Parts: sequence; structure tokens; C-alpha cells
Amino acid sequence: MNPEQLKGRSLLTWKDYSAEEIRYLLDLSKEVKKQKKQGELHQRFIGKTLALIFEKRSTRTRCAFETAFGEEGGHPVFLSTQDIQLGAKESVEDTARVLGRMFDAIEFRGFKQETVEKLAAYSGVPVYNGLTDVFHPTQAIADIMTLEEAFGTSRGKKLCFVGDGRNNVARSLMVICSKLGVNFTVVTPHALEPDRSLVEQCHMYAAESGSSIEITDNTDAVSGADAIYTDVWVSMGEESQRESRIQLLRPYQVNQALMNKTGKKEAIFLHCLPAVKGEEVSPDVIDGNQSRAWDQAENRKHTVKAIMLATIK
Repeated sequence: MNPEQLKGRSLLTWKDYSAEEIRYLLDLSKEVKKQKKQGELHQRFIGKTLALIFEKRSTRTRCAFETAFGEEGGHPVFLSTQDIQLGAKESVEDTARVLGRMFDAIEFRGFKQETVEKLAAYSGVPVYNGLTDVFHPTQAIADIMTLEEAFGTSRGKKLCFVGDGRNNVARSLMVICSKLGVNFTVVTPHALEPDRSLVEQCHMYAAESGSSIEITDNTDAVSGADAIYTDVWVSMGEESQRESRIQLLRPYQVNQALMNKTGKKEAIFLHCLPAVKGEEVSPDVIDGNQSRAWDQAENRKHTVKAIMLATIK
């Protein structure tokens, strides 16, 4: 693969990237993490600027982008909806045109996938999806990196997402796993299954990569899993459904009994954070020896840095 083909590219969803391109970004992520651990200093973003647009609050996404860009000598500018006119007195298209004239790249974290798509279409610079209600691609690549650090490879491994199968993390994992040859299972109540069109699309990717996609409401499906992944039961913007969601998902809590169902002592636990301990995951699991949640959090930074290095001109 010619790395130059990534220059100027946006990251809105992994559907837009080939397995070879994702593999390149993963390898680059591991290289920049190694450089950081060895104390190497690079200034590859000197003279560059990054706009960080946040409709939703964030710990890992904001810190990952700001530190990754700043360490390389670039200047990140944080913009909340209290700071700019995005979609209020100014259309998203016009905001994109303005920011594209002033910044070398744009990150967006918010509600609508349509917003990040408009920013990419009208800005003329790379745009990164830091989370929408539909996809969370920068999280998913950090998850795969963490899986590979634990097992040496992700291809052929079994990753089970247990919980709300419609959420942005589950959907992004389904896409990236099916492209990379990771066997992916969603264990979720029927009412929270991911949309059929995405599942069918991922089945096509999986057929090409040699992996499998399974959707089930049976927790026995975690048998043989190398990793069990969960996320909060109530996503941002769905707080009014909290009580009904907890009732629906209580049987899907990731606890030690569920981890034991994998039949593998070396199985790991993954969580994108923040976690509500005692709801989607028991404290002993997320704080225990099988948890790799903190590695995932750190890897958000290294993968984000690699994505920006590969795409910013």
C-alpha cells in the first residue's frame, strides 16, 4: 500500500477504509506508541492547526486528540457549541468552509453522523469522527490495537460485545472486525439488535476476510471468546430511558461468571469507558487482572496520532 493514498482522507467510518489501509494505521499506531515509550520527541505537526468541535463531553477523545497533536508541535483549538455557531446562526456547511480555510484538520464529536459528513464534504481538509450516535471509529481501532497487544494478532480471534447492540461502539466494532478477519459476536436483547442493513453489509466484509458475524440474545455465545467487551447501558441522550434499559440489560452484566463462560483463563475484558461499575460490569472484572480497559484508554492517543500523521498533508 502507498501511504500517500491516505493523505487528505477523512475518517467518518471504517466502511470507507480497506483492510490493508486499516492494517497500515494499526502498525503505525504501534510504532508511535513505541517512540513515545522510548522517549523519542518528534515535531511532525509544527505549523499545523487542528479544530476540535465538541457537542458532547469527553475525557479520552479530547485528551487523545489534544495531547497527540500537541506533542508533535501542532496547535489544537477546542471549540464547544458555546464557542461557535455550528448549526445555530450559521449552517454546518458554512462553518465547514470557514474552518477549512483556517485549520489543517477538524475533529467532531457530537450527535448526528450527518454533521460530521457535512464537515468532511465542505471543509476541504481531513475530518475525524470522534463519536456520533452512529459510529465511533477512533475507539474501535484502539480496541483492535489492545486486542493485538494481548494476543499478538487479532485475525481469527473471537470478540464478543455484550450489552446494547445498537450503540456506536458495537456498530464500529462490527465494521472493523469484519474487515480485519476478527470473529465478532453481539450478545444483546432482540429489542437492541443492530440494524439489519449494517449487519448484512458486515457479513459481506466478513465473507471476504474469512471471519464471522453473529447476533444473539444468548449469553452462552461467549463460549470460546478471547475478549468480552461492554459499554454503558444508557448512552448520552437516552437518559430518559434509563430505568427500562437497566431492566432489559441486567441479565447481560459482564461479571466473573460471564467471563468464566468463555472457558479461557487468558480471555480479556474490554470497555471504552466511562464505566458504571455495578451496572454493565461488576467492579471485580473491570478492576481485575483480565481487564485491559486502561490499555484501551491509552491506545486512544496512539491510534489518533497515527491517523493524523497518515492523513494530514
